Amino acid sequence: MRMYDIIEKKRNGNELTEEEIRFFVDGYTKGDIPDYQVSALLMAIYFQDMSEQERAQLTQAMVDSGDKIDLTDISGIKVDKHSTGGVGDTTTLVLAPLVASVGVPVAKMSGRGLGHTGGTIDKLESVPGFHTEISNQEFIDLVNKNKVSVIGQTGNLTPADKKLYSLRDVTATVNSIPLIASSIMSKKIASGADAIVLDVKTGAGAFMKDLEDAKELAKAMVSIGKQVGRNTMAVISDMSQPLGFAIGNSLEVKEAIETLQGKGPKDLTELCLVLGSQMVLLANQASTIEEAREKLEESLANGQAFEHFKTFLSSQGGDPSVIDDTELLPKAAKQIQVKAKQTGTIESIVADNIGTAAMMLGAGRATKESEIDLSAGILLHKKVGDKVQEGEPILTLHTNQQEVNSVIDLIHKSILISDNAVAAPTLIYDTITE
Repeated sequence: MRMYDIIEKKRNGNELTEEEIRFFVDGYTKGDIPDYQVSALLMAIYFQDMSEQERAQLTQAMVDSGDKIDLTDISGIKVDKHSTGGVGDTTTLVLAPLVASVGVPVAKMSGRGLGHTGGTIDKLESVPGFHTEISNQEFIDLVNKNKVSVIGQTGNLTPADKKLYSLRDVTATVNSIPLIASSIMSKKIASGADAIVLDVKTGAGAFMKDLEDAKELAKAMVSIGKQVGRNTMAVISDMSQPLGFAIGNSLEVKEAIETLQGKGPKDLTELCLVLGSQMVLLANQASTIEEAREKLEESLANGQAFEHFKTFLSSQGGDPSVIDDTELLPKAAKQIQVKAKQTGTIESIVADNIGTAAMMLGAGRATKESEIDLSAGILLHKKVGDKVQEGEPILTLHTNQQEVNSVIDLIHKSILISDNAVAAPTLIYDTITE
């Protein structure tokens, strides 16, 4: 078998066999096939697309390129949630204990963030003492005991995806549905979950800015999941403005605590209930989506979810007193209000730019080597559709930096105030099950 023939076949719009897909994935992972040939194939895929069968075969080949997490010793149906990312996306911090509190095992493998804020692990490490460097056996034992644990990603999970993504990043082939879908799903499948709920974002702060593109990606991932034996569904949710009010690691932990106490932002609470209901349903812990939601709402109302978060944190070394007194979380030296320059209604908040502003304050990483300031970030006071008076604070910067004028300038350019009435954006656009 020759790589030349595989490139030519896909260039001409023909379907690759499973053997051909495995040949190029395995050969490239081992270093036997050069970058320039795989680059040519990626570009051919970009223009010619892949069939549903090819996408599933590519995903499985990437899964088989490295370690796979075996969760069979955890009782019950393990359900994972994946978000395609956004600004102020605090859902995992709320969902993991909330869903676990009604009996669904959540064995979560997460990473560190590169971008607007830290990843789930960075956020959790805002809690003094919390750690994710635990053995696989301890991870399994914790999920069996508490129904929830979060661990750092293994170094050799889907190495083919890491190599292919690095190449896509420099060959203008990142934005390809089959390549995006196989990249995301390979990591989820290798992580060992039985069922997967996908939160596919759309809007200014999302990877998929266009709603139809988001739907196409969701359908592609759901199809891959089902073809490789994972019960998979997707929710299309809004990321035209930041989710919730908090953007930044310790600020998001505080917001998650408030949400688990039933006092969180409406949009974050609603999204968590929608995603969580799907997780409960896929885990066979409810017979209808309505029953699943009722269970979650009851757990929030009676404090069960909140107590589960305490147990989860303390089981991995975290100081549970932080939950009762959020002032113990990392706190920035300065809080600077950014005020409205006119009276009116918030028409838009460009999520991407607000995320960039948070990163400029130190809340995220510009490079892998960047140090995160866990206390830094932005706290919104207004969302799209809210009225505002001239001179009224629209958000507060939490920072340890001396000079923030460039951040304030970016924020003013990114928040549009209108004289007209503005409706709040739709939060949930669609649910994809096929």
